Amino acid sequence: MAIAKVLGIETEYGIAGGPDMDPITSSSIIVNAYAQMGRTRINWDFEGETPDMDARGRVDLTSFAPIVETHLANTVLTNGARLYVDHAHPEYSSPECRTPREATLYDVAGEEIMRRAMGIANDSLEASQAITLYKNNSDGKGNSYGTHENYLVRRDVEFAHLIRAMVPHFVSRQVVVGAGKVGAETEAGLDYHPSFQLSQRAEFFEEVVGLETTLKRPIINTRDEPHSDAERFRRLHVIIGDANMSQTATFVKLGSTALLLACLEEFGPEGFPAMPKAPVHAVRSFARDLTLREAVPCDDNRSRSAWDFQDELWHVANSYALRTGASVIASSDEVTLLLTQWREMLDGVLDDRDAVADRVDWVAKWRVVTGYQSRYSLTEQNAKLRAIDLQYHDLRPTHSLAQRVGLRPLSTDEEVREAVHNPPDSTRAYFRGQCVARYPEQIVAANWDSVVFDLGEGPLQRVPMIDPLRGTRALTAELLETSATASELLDGLDR
Repeated sequence: MAIAKVLGIETEYGIAGGPDMDPITSSSIIVNAYAQMGRTRINWDFEGETPDMDARGRVDLTSFAPIVETHLANTVLTNGARLYVDHAHPEYSSPECRTPREATLYDVAGEEIMRRAMGIANDSLEASQAITLYKNNSDGKGNSYGTHENYLVRRDVEFAHLIRAMVPHFVSRQVVVGAGKVGAETEAGLDYHPSFQLSQRAEFFEEVVGLETTLKRPIINTRDEPHSDAERFRRLHVIIGDANMSQTATFVKLGSTALLLACLEEFGPEGFPAMPKAPVHAVRSFARDLTLREAVPCDDNRSRSAWDFQDELWHVANSYALRTGASVIASSDEVTLLLTQWREMLDGVLDDRDAVADRVDWVAKWRVVTGYQSRYSLTEQNAKLRAIDLQYHDLRPTHSLAQRVGLRPLSTDEEVREAVHNPPDSTRAYFRGQCVARYPEQIVAANWDSVVFDLGEGPLQRVPMIDPLRGTRALTAELLETSATASELLDGLDR
């Protein structure tokens, strides 16, 4: 039986400018500026961080797990999110959310948080040192940074079945949720001289399965760090995805993946389309194919295009929803909206791209790029086209092309403002965010599965939150509202 899907997104933002053009310094300025504005300097608790644990149950001596950088700026926000410096980028990790639409809202709230942080930071800098942030995935010089998704999955689902079911989705979903890209920047990509690609990240993937996230990037990441009860749950850490400016694309990216994972849990992998024989080749070639008709050979001796894969997978997800109601994903209205948008976007990219330019990022960007190219008679290699690509992802409202192309919003401005400050009601993020807001002076650290209190006397006290579906508003609001101090809260929890 499928379990409730708890999900969220981690986004590393592109960064330019700052003192001495140093991205680590600039990223730290961004994180610290927002933390100081929010009057919270609560540290991240690194206890339990295990990036080297491999879901395959063995040590891969050829892989290197991500380094945990405990010395860089790192804080917890009142909306339950984490804001920190990851290598040379500011990263916003959304709070755990219960539905795809909720997770999309908190991803958009992350954009607003970064926008506010950028404004606060630049107010303290000389104009020549101003920092600019981009919600994108590569710097145009061969360096890529991630937009990672996370999904709660049953522990007893065989990892081999996850690979078998989800590889077809991850190599093909770029046809509807790719962010688009002018040209290429890796050796593998440059060999083909593409003028435009569907995905920013596709050309950076080199393996089918693996532990790494920055080198030898795999389509299926094996990092086994559940941040929850490891006997019951697995956190599927998905690193093959683009940073979307389109809220609808984010919603479909999260929702389609959650639906397929629930279907896998409920019925196994047999109903899914066969894997491509060469998945790395498939994800790269699909990215370069603007016709959406290039097919690759699969394990069942059929050939499929990216569109073919997505068409089959939509029917798998739709059948699952009809059979079960898909209540583990969201309400029936939200599931219907999800399947409708996925279907419309899938049909539109093939038959009527203008009809989905308000939802599909790569189509919206492609129209701007080709329109500008035609208007000024530019060659495909003209640097101005790459500048347009970057400007699409600019967070500054006065510069962002994404804000000018008519992308369809899912959330209202009021909902976004609320999500900037307050956590979702539906997961343990509610308890974490409320504690940070109510007792900032008594909290020394927090992470996904615990909050650590210092009451001023005696030892530190850790409150575990091992179940992502506890700590919700329904379960903890009354206790929080009647606890004026952290001491009263802990006494109440003991009782």
